[in-house]
Amino acid sequence: MRTADFKLSRSLRKTLQKFDRTPGCEVRVDSAFAAVIRACAQSERPGQDGTWILPDMVAAYERLHAMGVAHSVETWIDGELVGGLYGINLGRMFFGESMFMRCTDASKIALAALVGLCRERDIPWIDCQQQTRHLASLGARPVRRAVFEAHLATTVDESAPAWFMHPQVLAQVCTHQP
Repeated sequence: MRTADFKLSRSLRKTLQKFDRTPGCEVRVDSAFAAVIRACAQSERPGQDGTWILPDMVAAYERLHAMGVAHSVETWIDGELVGGLYGINLGRMFFGESMFMRCTDASKIALAALVGLCRERDIPWIDCQQQTRHLASLGARPVRRAVFEAHLATTVDESAPAWFMHPQVLAQVCTHQP
């Protein structure tokens, strides 16, 4: 997904705006990486029997997180983790691995925050890895392999940005639309 192409439906924009101004609602980065990856592993997914996120994978991603390469974006309500995603940041590229939600739109809020963080840090693409109707509705489109490889060649060797969440990231996503 090109971060510039991220699309907000009218309803998701309203959800983000309400979430952003509701006390007790917040988006965090890297505050609960282990909880996010475990929640992703435990999430039931229609059409899938089980998960690819096995204990060895969890341990490997936790090591990558400790090295500053793997990151989580988390949706919190009243101190409870209700949604999030995790992935790998290499240079100016983010590779999304998995997401989960425990309440409506919690993973969408985390994705919108990730888009805002990536825009802020000049990360132009998020590799979603899966083409789903849900991601397509948010602006994700398939990319030809040659185009993707050319993009990687120019971005993954660059310096990775610092990972922290600017307090106004959701408001900026709502106002910065193509």
